[in-house]
This record gives sequence, C-alpha cells and structure tokens, in this order.
Amino acid sequence: MQQIINFIIRNKSFLLYLLLFSIAFVFTIQSHSYHKSKFINSANFLSGGIYNSVNNVSEYIHLRTQNELLQEENNHLKSILYNQKDTINKTFTDTTYSGVSYNFTPAIVIKNSYSLNNNILLLNKGKRDSIQQDFGVVSPKGLVGIVDNTSKKYATVISVLNTSSRISAQLKKSNHFGSLVWNGKSPYLVQLTEIPKIAPLTAGDTIITSGRSSIFPKNIPIGTIDSFNLDASENYYIINVRLFNDMTSLEHVYIIENKDANEINALINNINE
Repeated sequence: MQQIINFIIRNKSFLLYLLLFSIAFVFTIQSHSYHKSKFINSANFLSGGIYNSVNNVSEYIHLRTQNELLQEENNHLKSILYNQKDTINKTFTDTTYSGVSYNFTPAIVIKNSYSLNNNILLLNKGKRDSIQQDFGVVSPKGLVGIVDNTSKKYATVISVLNTSSRISAQLKKSNHFGSLVWNGKSPYLVQLTEIPKIAPLTAGDTIITSGRSSIFPKNIPIGTIDSFNLDASENYYIINVRLFNDMTSLEHVYIIENKDANEINALINNINE
C-alpha cells in the first residue's frame, strides 16, 4: 500500500494531467456530435475485430463437434431417403426388397489403402456398435465397400478398389444391371461388366447400386461412364466407371445395415438348395 502511495506522490503531476485530459476528452465527445460518432465507430471497429478473432478461435476449437453433429444429421437424412419407397419410377418394381428397413451408422476411416490389388479400409466402429460382416459402407458422395471383419471397436472394409470386390450395379437411366469390379489399375476407375449389348450407353451416364442384394439399397451413386467397349464375345459391354468418391481421401463414411438381410438371405438360400 505504501508503494502505491509513493508512486502516486512521485507521479502526481503526470497523473493529474491524465485525469484532466480524460475529463476534457469526455466533455469534447459529449458536446460534439461529430467527435462522438467518430469515437463510437472507432470503438465498434476495435471491439468488433477483437470479438471476430475470438469467435474464429472458438469456431476452430469446436469444429470437430460441429462435424460430428453434421454427420449425425446426414445419417438421419440418409435413413429417411433410403427407407422410403420409390414412388417416382414405375417402370421397375423390385418386389423382393420393397419396404426393407436400413440403419445408418456414422464412422471415421482411420486407415485407408488404395495402391494395392486388395485394398482395405479400417473404421472406428465395431461389434459394440452392432456392426457385422457384410454391412455396406458409403460416403456422402457414394459407394465405398463392404464390411469384411469386425472386432470389438473396429471394422475392416473391402474397398471397391479391391480385385475381389463384386457389387451389383446398374445404369440409372435404363435399369440394365451387371457386376461392379476393379481391374487393379486406376484408383479413380472401376469396371461395370455383364451389361448387355442392347443397353443404350452414353459417356457421362450415371451408375448406381441396383438394390438386387441384401447389402445396399437401390440408387446409391457410384460414378459416371468414362468409356466402354464390347467383350471378346461381343455380347456384353465392359464399362469404365469414374467414381464419384475420391477413394484416396476418405474420412467420414456411413455403415449400412439391412435389418431384413437374414430373412432375405435365408429365403434365397432355400431357393438355391
């Protein structure tokens, strides 16, 4: 306390000057509208800049939380989208799988390979999240792969960039369907085989999942036709499909569970037997 008093005594002239200057400054601003408006604008500019900087830091800190909230919202919207019946396209009725119920679980890709012949992804969801083998995996842009194995907390996925992958896919505009495979070459192109010669093809046409399996619902986007040619027998096309997904930079994905898969597979197995 004594040091404070000594400081005031030593600097009494300067402190008195500051006090009188402050009083004069306040009176000047209060009595002149021009000075008052300039002061308010300057104060707003300074405080606005400070608040904006603080807000930017806060937004960055909470970015992960916001991403998780957006992923949960997208998950809910996808569940609504792929569980509704197709009331628009009346030219094809898939009676085997109409009304199936799909659950979507958001997940993060924590490991991804795309330069091998048999590429695998590792997800941060497993058995404790009710994830099982043969569940489908998609991203916000389209098809990713199929769950292969699960542990308590993790799951491996056979990517579409895997030479053992085989998924039912079709032309969106004509419903001609075939098998989606990969020749092991480009990570941006997969091949759609067994498309009959009579199918109308145009570069840029969209390829989607066919819904003819118990793994994926119909209409999940895959990619567009890049090029095509007839096979050796000249009865079927082999189509190069440019993927919507950039398989080299996957992060947020959704795992699809068909709640009726066991019933469908049991029925199909009985027919085959």
